Amino acid sequence: MNTSTAVTPLTTADAEALVMAARQAAEVAGVAVSTTVLDAGGHLLAFRRDDRAALISGETSTRKAYTALQVNAPTAHLVDAVQPGGLFHTLPTALERPLLFIAGGVPVQRGGRPIGAIDVGGGTPEQNHSFATTAVEALA
Repeated sequence: MNTSTAVTPLTTADAEALVMAARQAAEVAGVAVSTTVLDAGGHLLAFRRDDRAALISGETSTRKAYTALQVNAPTAHLVDAVQPGGLFHTLPTALERPLLFIAGGVPVQRGGRPIGAIDVGGGTPEQNHSFATTAVEALA
């Protein structure tokens, strides 16, 4: 007998709500950001780059969201583990698609299961993590 419960996947409406919540948090702080939302398969559901956000923040945002999804943990929690001598030092280059361990990527879960990930880039690592976390909490 299968006792697992189906979990509703991350929808486009969810992704847009995540982007809006992250953007509002960044706007309050006066920071121009790029925000990426991926579904559980790592596919892009939503992306937004503010007019003044650094161009590179779009690329890094997508890679950090992918990283958070793959490791099912906020990228901020693993920064030290991938430094030289760290437990996961080789992890950033272990896969065909490089992972990026800079704060800002946060997995999105429903019912304790990963359904996607969000990343915010453009502020300091601490700001990016805070904006992404705020968005995930607003979705809950």
